Amino acid sequence: MITGRCVSPPSEAQDAAVEQRSPDTRVRPSRVAPPGARRRGRFAMSTSARLGLVMLAPSFVIVVLLFLAPVILTGVFSFTTMTTGTGIRAGAYQIDDVAGGTLRSQGVPADVLERLGAELFAIDDTTLAAARQAGVAEALISELAASHRGESFSTRLAFERFLKSLSARPATTRDLKEASAPFRRSIVNTRYETREAFLAALVSLDLKLDAATTAKIEDAAYTGWRWTTANYTRMLSSAESFYRLLRTVLYVGATVALFNVGFALLLAITTFFLPSRTAAAMRALWLLPRILPPVLYVLLWKWLAWDNGFISTVLAPFGVASRNWLLDNSVNAWIFVILINGFVGASMGMIIFSSAIRAIPETLFYASATDGASTLQQVRHVILPQLRWPILFVTCYQTLSLLASFEYILLSTNGQPGTTTEVWALAAYHTALSNYTGNLEYGLGAALAIVLVVIGLIASTAYLRLFNFAALVPPPRIEQ
Repeated sequence: MITGRCVSPPSEAQDAAVEQRSPDTRVRPSRVAPPGARRRGRFAMSTSARLGLVMLAPSFVIVVLLFLAPVILTGVFSFTTMTTGTGIRAGAYQIDDVAGGTLRSQGVPADVLERLGAELFAIDDTTLAAARQAGVAEALISELAASHRGESFSTRLAFERFLKSLSARPATTRDLKEASAPFRRSIVNTRYETREAFLAALVSLDLKLDAATTAKIEDAAYTGWRWTTANYTRMLSSAESFYRLLRTVLYVGATVALFNVGFALLLAITTFFLPSRTAAAMRALWLLPRILPPVLYVLLWKWLAWDNGFISTVLAPFGVASRNWLLDNSVNAWIFVILINGFVGASMGMIIFSSAIRAIPETLFYASATDGASTLQQVRHVILPQLRWPILFVTCYQTLSLLASFEYILLSTNGQPGTTTEVWALAAYHTALSNYTGNLEYGLGAALAIVLVVIGLIASTAYLRLFNFAALVPPPRIEQ
Protein backbone atom coordinates (compact mmCIF):
# COMPACT_ATOMS: atom_id res chain seq x y z
CA MET A 1 0.00 0.00 0.00
CA ILE A 2 1.49 3.25 -1.11
CA THR A 3 0.75 6.21 1.04
CA GLY A 4 1.64 9.78 0.26
CA ARG A 5 0.47 13.24 -0.19
CA CYS A 6 -2.52 13.49 -2.50
CA VAL A 7 -2.02 16.16 -5.19
CA SER A 8 -5.21 17.19 -6.92
CA PRO A 9 -5.15 18.24 -10.56
CA PRO A 10 -5.15 22.02 -11.18
CA SER A 11 -8.49 23.64 -11.52
CA GLU A 12 -9.57 25.82 -14.43
CA ALA A 13 -9.24 28.96 -12.29
CA GLN A 14 -5.60 28.12 -11.53
CA ASP A 15 -4.87 27.56 -15.23
CA ALA A 16 -6.29 30.95 -16.09
CA ALA A 17 -4.19 32.62 -13.42
CA VAL A 18 -1.02 31.04 -14.80
CA GLU A 19 -1.81 32.24 -18.32
CA GLN A 20 -2.36 35.82 -17.12
CA ARG A 21 1.01 35.90 -15.36
CA SER A 22 3.78 37.74 -17.27
CA PRO A 23 6.29 35.37 -18.91
CA ASP A 24 9.23 37.45 -17.47
CA THR A 25 7.98 37.08 -13.93
CA ARG A 26 10.61 35.24 -11.92
CA VAL A 27 11.32 34.85 -8.32
CA ARG A 28 14.20 37.22 -7.66
CA PRO A 29 16.19 37.42 -4.46
CA SER A 30 15.49 40.45 -2.36
CA ARG A 31 17.99 43.31 -2.66
CA VAL A 32 17.06 44.73 0.68
CA ALA A 33 20.15 44.69 2.85
CA PRO A 34 19.80 42.99 6.21
CA PRO A 35 19.68 45.21 9.28
CA GLY A 36 23.12 46.52 10.29
CA ALA A 37 24.76 45.73 6.91
CA ARG A 38 27.00 48.42 5.32
CA ARG A 39 25.91 49.53 1.85
CA ARG A 40 28.58 49.12 -0.86
CA GLY A 41 29.05 51.69 -3.61
CA ARG A 42 29.10 50.94 -7.31
CA PHE A 43 32.92 50.89 -7.42
CA ALA A 44 33.46 49.32 -4.03
CA MET A 45 36.21 46.66 -3.92
CA SER A 46 36.23 43.46 -2.03
CA THR A 47 38.90 42.66 0.51
CA SER A 48 40.57 40.15 -1.81
CA ALA A 49 40.72 42.72 -4.62
CA ARG A 50 42.35 45.25 -2.32
CA LEU A 51 44.85 42.65 -1.17
CA GLY A 52 45.64 41.86 -4.81
CA LEU A 53 46.34 45.51 -5.57
CA VAL A 54 48.61 45.76 -2.55
CA MET A 55 50.54 42.70 -3.70
CA LEU A 56 50.86 44.09 -7.24
CA ALA A 57 51.97 47.56 -6.14
CA PRO A 58 55.72 46.72 -5.88
CA SER A 59 55.64 45.12 -9.34
CA PHE A 60 53.88 48.17 -10.74
CA VAL A 61 56.51 50.49 -9.24
CA ILE A 62 59.33 48.35 -10.66
CA VAL A 63 57.76 48.33 -14.13
CA VAL A 64 57.32 52.11 -14.08
CA LEU A 65 60.83 52.87 -12.77
CA LEU A 66 62.81 50.27 -14.72
CA PHE A 67 60.86 50.08 -17.98
CA LEU A 68 58.40 52.88 -18.66
CA ALA A 69 60.49 55.72 -17.24
CA PRO A 70 63.67 54.85 -19.24
CA VAL A 71 61.65 54.47 -22.45
CA ILE A 72 59.90 57.80 -21.91
CA LEU A 73 63.16 59.59 -21.06
CA THR A 74 64.83 58.07 -24.12
CA GLY A 75 61.98 59.36 -26.26
CA VAL A 76 62.38 62.83 -24.74
CA PHE A 77 66.16 62.85 -25.26
CA SER A 78 65.72 61.81 -28.90
CA PHE A 79 64.24 65.25 -29.62
CA THR A 80 67.28 67.11 -28.27
CA THR A 81 70.74 68.00 -29.53
CA MET A 82 72.46 66.70 -26.38
CA THR A 83 76.11 65.80 -26.88
CA THR A 84 79.24 65.70 -24.78
CA GLY A 85 79.84 69.33 -25.72
CA THR A 86 76.40 70.59 -24.72
CA GLY A 87 75.99 68.49 -21.58
CA ILE A 88 72.57 67.95 -20.07
CA ARG A 89 72.21 71.32 -18.38
CA ALA A 90 71.36 74.69 -19.88
CA GLY A 91 74.29 75.92 -21.96
CA ALA A 92 76.28 79.13 -22.12
CA TYR A 93 77.31 81.45 -24.97
CA GLN A 94 80.80 81.47 -26.44
CA ILE A 95 82.34 82.54 -29.75
CA ASP A 96 85.08 80.08 -30.75
CA ASP A 97 86.49 78.61 -33.97
CA VAL A 98 83.54 76.25 -34.41
CA ALA A 99 81.04 79.09 -34.05
CA GLY A 100 83.10 81.18 -36.47
CA GLY A 101 83.01 78.43 -39.07
CA THR A 102 79.25 78.08 -38.66
CA LEU A 103 78.73 81.81 -39.11
CA ARG A 104 80.99 81.85 -42.15
CA SER A 105 78.92 79.11 -43.79
CA GLN A 106 75.75 81.09 -43.03
CA GLY A 107 76.97 84.12 -44.98
CA VAL A 108 77.86 86.48 -42.13
CA PRO A 109 80.04 89.31 -43.55
CA ALA A 110 83.79 88.88 -43.26
CA ASP A 111 84.33 92.21 -41.48
CA VAL A 112 81.87 91.18 -38.76
CA LEU A 113 83.64 87.86 -38.31
CA GLU A 114 86.97 89.64 -38.10
CA ARG A 115 85.67 91.96 -35.38
CA LEU A 116 84.13 89.04 -33.50
CA GLY A 117 87.36 87.08 -33.58
CA ALA A 118 89.67 89.96 -32.82
CA GLU A 119 91.10 90.44 -29.35
CA LEU A 120 90.81 94.12 -28.39
CA PHE A 121 91.90 96.00 -25.27
CA ALA A 122 90.44 99.52 -25.13
CA ILE A 123 90.75 102.39 -22.68
CA ASP A 124 87.44 104.24 -22.47
CA ASP A 125 84.85 105.23 -19.89
CA THR A 126 83.27 101.77 -19.83
CA THR A 127 86.48 99.83 -19.30
CA LEU A 128 87.79 102.38 -16.76
CA ALA A 129 84.59 102.00 -14.74
CA ALA A 130 84.93 98.20 -14.96
CA ALA A 131 88.54 98.43 -13.77
CA ARG A 132 87.55 100.60 -10.83
CA GLN A 133 84.81 98.10 -9.93
CA ALA A 134 87.28 95.21 -10.19
CA GLY A 135 89.59 96.82 -7.63
CA VAL A 136 92.41 97.99 -9.89
CA ALA A 137 94.73 100.53 -8.25
CA GLU A 138 93.29 104.04 -8.40
CA ALA A 139 96.66 105.53 -9.37
CA LEU A 140 96.81 103.32 -12.49
CA ILE A 141 93.23 104.18 -13.43
CA SER A 142 93.87 107.91 -13.02
CA GLU A 143 96.99 107.78 -15.20
CA LEU A 144 95.18 105.85 -17.93
CA ALA A 145 92.20 108.22 -17.85
CA ALA A 146 94.33 111.34 -17.94
CA SER A 147 96.88 110.42 -20.59
CA HIS A 148 95.71 107.41 -22.60
CA ARG A 149 91.92 107.60 -22.92
CA GLY A 150 90.76 106.35 -26.34
CA GLU A 151 93.79 104.14 -27.06
CA SER A 152 93.33 100.45 -28.00
CA PHE A 153 95.58 97.40 -28.37
CA SER A 154 95.06 94.34 -30.55
CA THR A 155 96.58 91.72 -28.22
CA ARG A 156 96.85 91.09 -24.51
CA LEU A 157 100.64 90.95 -24.75
CA ALA A 158 100.82 94.43 -26.29
CA PHE A 159 98.50 95.89 -23.65
CA GLU A 160 100.42 94.32 -20.76
CA ARG A 161 103.71 95.66 -22.14
CA PHE A 162 102.07 99.07 -22.29
CA LEU A 163 100.95 98.81 -18.65
CA LYS A 164 104.52 97.92 -17.61
CA SER A 165 105.75 101.18 -19.14
CA LEU A 166 103.52 103.35 -16.97
CA SER A 167 104.71 105.03 -13.80
CA ALA A 168 101.83 103.49 -11.81
CA ARG A 169 102.47 100.08 -13.30
CA PRO A 170 101.37 96.92 -11.39
CA ALA A 171 104.02 95.51 -9.08
CA THR A 172 103.58 91.78 -9.76
CA THR A 173 102.59 89.56 -12.66
CA ARG A 174 99.38 88.62 -10.88
CA ASP A 175 98.46 92.28 -10.44
CA LEU A 176 99.26 92.86 -14.11
CA LYS A 177 96.86 90.10 -15.22
CA GLU A 178 94.12 91.39 -12.93
CA ALA A 179 94.61 94.94 -14.15
CA SER A 180 94.43 94.07 -17.84
CA ALA A 181 91.30 91.91 -17.63
CA PRO A 182 88.69 94.74 -17.27
CA PHE A 183 89.98 96.49 -20.40
CA ARG A 184 89.29 93.51 -22.65
CA ARG A 185 86.54 94.35 -25.18
CA SER A 186 86.60 91.10 -27.17
CA ILE A 187 84.07 88.28 -26.83
CA VAL A 188 86.10 85.55 -28.56
CA ASN A 189 86.67 82.49 -26.31
CA THR A 190 84.80 84.20 -23.49
CA ARG A 191 82.05 82.20 -21.80
CA TYR A 192 78.84 84.05 -20.93
CA GLU A 193 76.47 82.18 -18.66
CA THR A 194 73.33 84.11 -19.65
CA ARG A 195 71.85 85.35 -22.90
CA GLU A 196 71.60 88.89 -21.57
CA ALA A 197 75.31 89.04 -20.72
CA PHE A 198 76.27 87.77 -24.17
CA LEU A 199 74.03 90.27 -25.99
CA ALA A 200 75.40 93.10 -23.83
CA ALA A 201 78.96 92.14 -24.77
CA LEU A 202 77.95 91.94 -28.43
CA VAL A 203 76.44 95.42 -28.29
CA SER A 204 79.59 96.77 -26.65
CA LEU A 205 81.55 95.93 -29.81
CA ASP A 206 79.42 98.52 -31.69
CA LEU A 207 79.11 96.32 -34.78
CA LYS A 208 75.77 97.87 -35.94
CA LEU A 209 74.23 94.42 -36.53
CA ASP A 210 70.74 93.86 -37.84
CA ALA A 211 68.28 91.53 -36.12
CA ALA A 212 68.89 88.59 -38.51
CA THR A 213 72.68 88.68 -38.08
CA THR A 214 72.35 89.03 -34.32
CA ALA A 215 70.09 85.95 -34.23
CA LYS A 216 72.62 83.96 -36.28
CA ILE A 217 75.47 84.93 -33.96
CA GLU A 218 73.41 84.13 -30.88
CA ASP A 219 72.40 80.73 -32.28
CA ALA A 220 75.98 79.81 -33.28
CA ALA A 221 77.42 80.90 -29.93
CA TYR A 222 74.97 78.90 -27.83
CA THR A 223 76.72 75.82 -26.43
CA GLY A 224 73.71 74.13 -24.81
CA TRP A 225 71.20 71.65 -26.20
CA ARG A 226 68.02 72.52 -28.05
CA TRP A 227 64.75 70.82 -28.90
CA THR A 228 64.86 69.48 -32.45
CA THR A 229 63.66 66.80 -34.85
CA ALA A 230 66.95 66.86 -36.75
CA ASN A 231 68.03 63.52 -35.22
CA TYR A 232 65.25 61.66 -37.01
CA THR A 233 65.76 63.67 -40.21
CA ARG A 234 69.46 62.91 -40.17
CA MET A 235 68.83 59.25 -39.46
CA LEU A 236 66.25 58.81 -42.23
CA SER A 237 68.33 60.68 -44.80
CA SER A 238 71.50 58.69 -44.11
CA ALA A 239 72.32 55.77 -46.39
CA GLU A 240 74.12 54.09 -43.50
CA SER A 241 70.79 53.74 -41.66
CA PHE A 242 69.46 51.54 -44.46
CA TYR A 243 72.50 49.26 -44.29
CA ARG A 244 72.28 49.09 -40.51
CA LEU A 245 68.67 48.00 -40.82
CA LEU A 246 69.59 45.30 -43.34
CA ARG A 247 72.38 44.04 -41.10
CA THR A 248 70.00 43.95 -38.14
CA VAL A 249 67.39 41.99 -40.09
CA LEU A 250 70.07 39.52 -41.21
CA TYR A 251 71.44 39.15 -37.69
CA VAL A 252 68.08 38.69 -35.96
CA GLY A 253 66.44 36.61 -38.69
CA ALA A 254 69.32 34.18 -39.19
CA THR A 255 70.00 33.74 -35.47
CA VAL A 256 66.35 33.18 -34.55
CA ALA A 257 65.49 30.92 -37.47
CA LEU A 258 68.65 28.79 -37.48
CA PHE A 259 69.46 28.52 -33.79
CA ASN A 260 67.06 30.08 -31.27
CA VAL A 261 64.08 28.24 -32.77
CA GLY A 262 65.33 25.80 -35.41
CA PHE A 263 68.31 24.24 -33.67
CA ALA A 264 66.65 24.50 -30.26
CA LEU A 265 63.63 22.60 -31.58
CA LEU A 266 65.91 19.95 -33.07
CA LEU A 267 67.71 19.53 -29.73
CA ALA A 268 64.45 19.28 -27.79
CA ILE A 269 62.92 16.68 -30.10
CA THR A 270 66.13 14.66 -30.32
CA THR A 271 66.65 14.53 -26.56
CA PHE A 272 62.99 13.61 -26.04
CA PHE A 273 63.48 10.28 -27.80
CA LEU A 274 66.79 9.57 -26.02
CA PRO A 275 67.10 7.77 -22.68
CA SER A 276 66.49 10.11 -19.78
CA ARG A 277 70.10 10.17 -18.49
CA THR A 278 71.58 10.71 -21.93
CA ALA A 279 69.02 13.43 -22.65
CA ALA A 280 69.82 15.20 -19.37
CA ALA A 281 73.55 15.14 -20.15
CA MET A 282 72.95 16.58 -23.62
CA ARG A 283 70.80 19.40 -22.26
CA ALA A 284 73.38 20.22 -19.58
CA LEU A 285 76.10 20.34 -22.26
CA TRP A 286 74.14 22.85 -24.33
CA LEU A 287 73.57 25.03 -21.29
CA LEU A 288 77.30 25.80 -21.01
CA PRO A 289 77.30 28.70 -23.52
CA ARG A 290 74.56 30.44 -21.55
CA ILE A 291 76.05 30.04 -18.09
CA LEU A 292 79.58 31.07 -19.13
CA PRO A 293 80.49 34.74 -18.61
CA PRO A 294 80.19 36.54 -21.98
CA VAL A 295 83.82 37.75 -21.91
CA LEU A 296 85.18 34.23 -21.35
CA TYR A 297 82.75 32.74 -23.88
CA VAL A 298 83.78 35.20 -26.64
CA LEU A 299 87.45 34.79 -25.72
CA LEU A 300 87.16 31.06 -26.47
CA TRP A 301 85.73 31.86 -29.89
CA LYS A 302 88.53 34.35 -30.53
CA TRP A 303 91.11 31.73 -29.61
CA LEU A 304 89.40 29.47 -32.13
CA ALA A 305 89.65 32.09 -34.92
CA TRP A 306 92.97 33.85 -34.25
CA ASP A 307 95.74 33.59 -36.83
CA ASN A 308 97.59 31.29 -34.42
CA GLY A 309 94.43 29.74 -33.00
CA PHE A 310 92.83 26.34 -33.31
CA ILE A 311 91.47 26.63 -36.88
CA SER A 312 94.75 27.92 -38.34
CA THR A 313 96.73 25.26 -36.46
CA VAL A 314 94.53 22.44 -37.79
CA LEU A 315 94.51 23.72 -41.39
CA ALA A 316 98.24 24.58 -41.55
CA PRO A 317 99.33 21.02 -42.52
CA PHE A 318 96.94 21.22 -45.50
CA GLY A 319 98.65 24.30 -46.87
CA VAL A 320 96.05 26.82 -45.71
CA ALA A 321 97.68 30.09 -44.73
CA SER A 322 96.99 31.19 -41.19
CA ARG A 323 94.81 34.26 -40.78
CA ASN A 324 92.35 35.85 -38.42
CA TRP A 325 89.22 33.96 -39.43
CA LEU A 326 87.00 36.21 -37.33
CA LEU A 327 87.92 39.50 -39.03
CA ASP A 328 89.41 38.27 -42.32
CA ASN A 329 86.33 39.30 -44.30
CA SER A 330 82.72 40.24 -43.71
CA VAL A 331 81.35 36.79 -44.58
CA ASN A 332 83.51 35.05 -41.97
CA ALA A 333 82.69 37.76 -39.45
CA TRP A 334 78.95 37.23 -39.92
CA ILE A 335 79.29 33.46 -39.65
CA PHE A 336 81.05 33.80 -36.30
CA VAL A 337 78.61 36.46 -35.04
CA ILE A 338 75.62 34.22 -35.77
CA LEU A 339 77.31 31.15 -34.30
CA ILE A 340 78.36 32.98 -31.13
CA ASN A 341 74.87 34.34 -30.50
CA GLY A 342 73.08 31.24 -31.79
CA PHE A 343 74.63 28.76 -29.40
CA VAL A 344 73.66 30.97 -26.47
CA GLY A 345 70.08 31.39 -27.64
CA ALA A 346 69.57 27.73 -28.56
CA SER A 347 69.84 26.64 -24.92
CA MET A 348 66.83 28.69 -23.84
CA GLY A 349 64.64 27.41 -26.67
CA MET A 350 65.76 23.85 -25.95
CA ILE A 351 64.62 24.08 -22.32
CA ILE A 352 61.23 25.59 -23.20
CA PHE A 353 60.54 23.16 -26.05
CA SER A 354 61.65 20.17 -23.97
CA SER A 355 59.28 21.14 -21.17
CA ALA A 356 56.43 21.61 -23.64
CA ILE A 357 57.02 18.22 -25.28
CA ARG A 358 57.10 16.44 -21.92
CA ALA A 359 53.75 18.07 -21.10
CA ILE A 360 52.06 16.39 -24.07
CA PRO A 361 49.87 13.50 -22.82
CA GLU A 362 51.55 10.15 -23.37
CA THR A 363 48.29 8.70 -24.58
CA LEU A 364 48.70 10.66 -27.82
CA PHE A 365 52.01 8.94 -28.48
CA TYR A 366 50.59 5.52 -27.58
CA ALA A 367 47.60 6.06 -29.85
CA SER A 368 49.73 7.23 -32.75
CA ALA A 369 52.12 4.28 -32.31
CA THR A 370 49.14 1.90 -32.28
CA ASP A 371 47.97 3.42 -35.56
CA GLY A 372 51.39 2.68 -37.06
CA ALA A 373 52.85 6.23 -37.00
CA SER A 374 56.61 6.46 -37.36
CA THR A 375 58.82 8.75 -35.27
CA LEU A 376 58.83 11.43 -37.97
CA GLN A 377 55.06 11.22 -38.25
CA GLN A 378 54.73 11.61 -34.48
CA VAL A 379 56.94 14.68 -34.65
CA ARG A 380 54.90 16.17 -37.48
CA HIS A 381 51.37 15.32 -36.37
CA VAL A 382 51.67 15.11 -32.57
CA ILE A 383 54.59 17.23 -31.31
CA LEU A 384 54.72 20.22 -33.65
CA PRO A 385 50.99 21.08 -33.48
CA GLN A 386 51.28 21.20 -29.67
CA LEU A 387 54.24 23.60 -29.80
CA ARG A 388 52.63 26.58 -31.51
CA TRP A 389 52.45 28.57 -28.28
CA PRO A 390 56.06 27.80 -27.14
CA ILE A 391 57.36 28.55 -30.64
CA LEU A 392 55.50 31.88 -30.63
CA PHE A 393 56.92 32.78 -27.22
CA VAL A 394 60.51 31.85 -28.08
CA THR A 395 60.36 33.57 -31.47
CA CYS A 396 58.91 36.79 -30.08
CA TYR A 397 61.13 36.88 -26.99
CA GLN A 398 64.35 36.09 -28.82
CA THR A 399 63.57 38.60 -31.57
CA LEU A 400 63.12 41.39 -29.04
CA SER A 401 66.20 40.23 -27.15
CA LEU A 402 68.42 40.19 -30.24
CA LEU A 403 67.14 43.56 -31.42
CA ALA A 404 68.38 45.18 -28.22
CA SER A 405 71.47 43.05 -27.53
CA PHE A 406 74.91 43.77 -28.91
CA GLU A 407 77.34 42.64 -26.20
CA TYR A 408 78.55 39.53 -28.05
CA ILE A 409 79.12 41.53 -31.25
CA LEU A 410 80.88 44.24 -29.25
CA LEU A 411 83.21 41.71 -27.63
CA SER A 412 83.88 39.70 -30.78
CA THR A 413 84.06 42.09 -33.77
CA ASN A 414 82.97 45.51 -32.42
CA GLY A 415 81.22 46.01 -35.74
CA GLN A 416 84.31 45.23 -37.83
CA PRO A 417 85.62 44.77 -40.44
CA GLY A 418 84.72 48.38 -41.12
CA THR A 419 81.10 48.61 -40.06
CA THR A 420 79.92 45.43 -41.80
CA THR A 421 78.77 43.77 -38.54
CA GLU A 422 77.52 46.91 -36.80
CA VAL A 423 73.83 46.27 -36.11
CA TRP A 424 71.35 48.96 -35.07
CA ALA A 425 71.74 48.47 -31.32
CA LEU A 426 75.53 48.58 -31.53
CA ALA A 427 75.31 51.75 -33.65
CA ALA A 428 73.15 53.35 -30.96
CA TYR A 429 75.74 52.38 -28.32
CA HIS A 430 78.64 53.73 -30.39
CA THR A 431 76.79 56.98 -31.09
CA ALA A 432 75.63 57.71 -27.56
CA LEU A 433 78.24 56.10 -25.32
CA SER A 434 81.44 55.16 -27.13
CA ASN A 435 82.97 56.43 -30.37
CA TYR A 436 86.37 57.31 -31.74
CA THR A 437 85.83 61.09 -31.92
CA GLY A 438 84.91 61.43 -28.25
CA ASN A 439 81.90 63.68 -28.96
CA LEU A 440 79.08 61.45 -27.75
CA GLU A 441 75.74 62.31 -29.37
CA TYR A 442 73.16 61.46 -26.73
CA GLY A 443 70.19 62.80 -28.70
CA LEU A 444 70.99 60.88 -31.88
CA GLY A 445 71.72 57.72 -29.91
CA ALA A 446 68.36 58.02 -28.15
CA ALA A 447 66.62 58.41 -31.52
CA LEU A 448 68.29 55.21 -32.74
CA ALA A 449 67.09 53.42 -29.61
CA ILE A 450 63.50 54.61 -30.10
CA VAL A 451 63.53 53.15 -33.60
CA LEU A 452 64.41 49.79 -32.05
CA VAL A 453 61.37 50.07 -29.77
CA VAL A 454 59.12 50.74 -32.78
CA ILE A 455 60.64 47.82 -34.72
CA GLY A 456 60.09 45.55 -31.71
CA LEU A 457 56.41 46.53 -31.47
CA ILE A 458 55.90 45.93 -35.19
CA ALA A 459 57.63 42.53 -35.03
CA SER A 460 55.60 41.46 -31.98
CA THR A 461 52.33 42.41 -33.67
CA ALA A 462 53.33 40.51 -36.81
CA TYR A 463 54.17 37.39 -34.79
CA LEU A 464 50.84 37.51 -32.95
CA ARG A 465 48.98 37.63 -36.25
CA LEU A 466 51.17 35.00 -37.89
CA PHE A 467 50.62 32.48 -35.10
CA ASN A 468 46.93 33.42 -34.68
CA PHE A 469 47.29 34.45 -31.06
CA ALA A 470 43.53 34.70 -30.51
CA ALA A 471 43.13 31.00 -31.31
CA LEU A 472 45.98 30.06 -28.96
CA VAL A 473 44.37 31.72 -25.93
CA PRO A 474 40.60 31.07 -26.18
CA PRO A 475 38.48 31.90 -23.12
CA PRO A 476 37.99 28.98 -20.71
CA ARG A 477 34.93 26.88 -21.44
CA ILE A 478 33.74 27.24 -17.87
CA GLU A 479 33.28 30.99 -18.52
CA GLN A 480 31.38 30.54 -21.77
